[in-house]
Amino acid sequence: MNRTLGVCYYPEHWQETQWASDAARMVAAGLTWVRIGEFAWQRIEPAPGRFDWDWLDRAVAVLGDAGLKVVMGTPTATPPRWLVDQMPDMIAVDAQGRPRKFGSRRHYDFSYLPYRDACRRIARLMGERYGRNPHVAAWQIDNEYDCHDTCLSYSDAARAGFQDWLAQKYQSTDALNRAWGNVFWSMDYDSFDQIDLPNLTVTEPNPSHVLDFRRYSSDQVVAFNRVQVDVLRDLTDTPLIHNYMGRTLTFDHYAVGADLDIASWDSYPIGFLSDRIEGTEAEKQAFLRQGHPDNQAFHHDLYRAVGKGRLWVMEQQPGPVNWAPYNPAPLPGMVRLWSWEAFAHGAEAVCYFRWRQAPFAQEQMHAGLLRPDDSEAPGLAEARQVADELAQLPDVSAGTASVALVFDYESAWAWDAQPQGADFEMFRLAFAAYRGLRKLGLSIDILPPDCADLSAYKLVLAPGLLTLSDNLRDALARFTGVALIGPRTDVKTADLTIPNPMGPNLPGTDVTVTLTESIPPSDAIVLEGGGTFRHWFEGLEGTAAVHHRTADGRPAIMGGDHLRYLAGWPADETFVDILRTTCAEVGVATQDMPGGLRLRETPEATFAFNYGADPVDWQGQTIPAAGVAWVKR
Repeated sequence: MNRTLGVCYYPEHWQETQWASDAARMVAAGLTWVRIGEFAWQRIEPAPGRFDWDWLDRAVAVLGDAGLKVVMGTPTATPPRWLVDQMPDMIAVDAQGRPRKFGSRRHYDFSYLPYRDACRRIARLMGERYGRNPHVAAWQIDNEYDCHDTCLSYSDAARAGFQDWLAQKYQSTDALNRAWGNVFWSMDYDSFDQIDLPNLTVTEPNPSHVLDFRRYSSDQVVAFNRVQVDVLRDLTDTPLIHNYMGRTLTFDHYAVGADLDIASWDSYPIGFLSDRIEGTEAEKQAFLRQGHPDNQAFHHDLYRAVGKGRLWVMEQQPGPVNWAPYNPAPLPGMVRLWSWEAFAHGAEAVCYFRWRQAPFAQEQMHAGLLRPDDSEAPGLAEARQVADELAQLPDVSAGTASVALVFDYESAWAWDAQPQGADFEMFRLAFAAYRGLRKLGLSIDILPPDCADLSAYKLVLAPGLLTLSDNLRDALARFTGVALIGPRTDVKTADLTIPNPMGPNLPGTDVTVTLTESIPPSDAIVLEGGGTFRHWFEGLEGTAAVHHRTADGRPAIMGGDHLRYLAGWPADETFVDILRTTCAEVGVATQDMPGGLRLRETPEATFAFNYGADPVDWQGQTIPAAGVAWVKR
């Protein structure tokens, strides 16, 4: 499949006399797609039941006649003021009991059913008008679910919805009390309407209560998305997409993605480095203008799994952003590098955010491909270069890697509910494993937790899974490579209680976790032969073979020939050492990556990306800072 470029555009922000010129310049820059409409509800419906479609009709025509394909966004992330006035209870409530106000965006509560009905109506009207329009070639549902921490709401609507959800799940309060262990601290309930939301408690709420609330909240996102999908399915044959974000774990992206055709995400590498990716000060300084060398790749691989093989980048950072604690400009070449990295990981389209920098409102400091005065910003030349290069290597498919990592959103909620250590987080653990593999020059597939077939892989990692699904448990029992699971995998029930027998209950392997330690930054568990575990360690017992020990003789890796349990969280260099040894055992070739160099293997080419600030030699060529190279296969 050919790879294409696009851009996000807001015709309502600009004089109509500019539209045709903008469209022509987009085409001249090699862009194919233009996303519009996702924040335009007030312009489409300026008052209840009074519609102004003419401007949007003309915008679609101008853009389409220029040769661009339109991605039409449903505008439900920004309900207009008149709708909030009509239904004030649609406003979400934060964990401190404070209502979120009108005045920015995403000011709605996923649990409030009348707002869901309003979204169904506007999506239906847009689908009826543009679903068969030849210029509209894809649809985006809403925008960035959970942006600004808006998935979890502690409103009256959420409380009532949660009580009903619990009644449907457990059928009786006796069953719920047993599942949650409510005999502890006299927390039993006699009726479902007694159950409140797990906020503002004196000390920590019951973790099983918290986990179920997280499940409920995720289900509301899925149901909200499905309402619009169901409407549009009957009105268009074009793909339906949502644009997810980086390191957003509050809802199950796989469940949302099951209803959609393509998963896209919004890639802001430098913003994420400052805003949500941990690292030492030295690392953050080294990659200040490039972004973390593994963060974009991780999300490409994750969302390729969410999209069942189909991936877009709906928003690609083209210059300084406006929302992170610090917003440096990209190193020259990075916009090109980020674009090619997305294509190497299977992206079908990369769309830049945005076409022209806005001179007003909240995002006026966010760079675009054009400056506010219409002159070219640096990102445009790099986008044009990528467009020219796509003709040299038009076909790039993701293929199948030799190594896989299982990633699970529900496990992230479980360990948020009961972290047992100030620095334990599911994402950080999974990302540490992913980083270790990338430092060895490997390509990785990310798999959902209900994956039923591992036969394509030689090495599978499953760190931090709350429980092993039946599908995954059966797949592991048949697996002929090496699966390295843990730490903190399959050591709790789905209710977030300790199982009997104690986990992990691995197929055909006698390993039991009998002790759990969280380790402060000032300490570490030293391993035999060197290396350390940081953050986390579990005492293991059983008859299974010990493959690696701590310096004082305790099991560090324990299991059979194919299924092994990792007892702790390895420090970064230790993780690389463990993975290098395991890869050699299963016949996966590795190579140590210097500095910020990373590789990606596809069926068509091997790509090299230099995230470093200095040139690096690879395959007989010198790759400059922020450089990209590839060798066709």
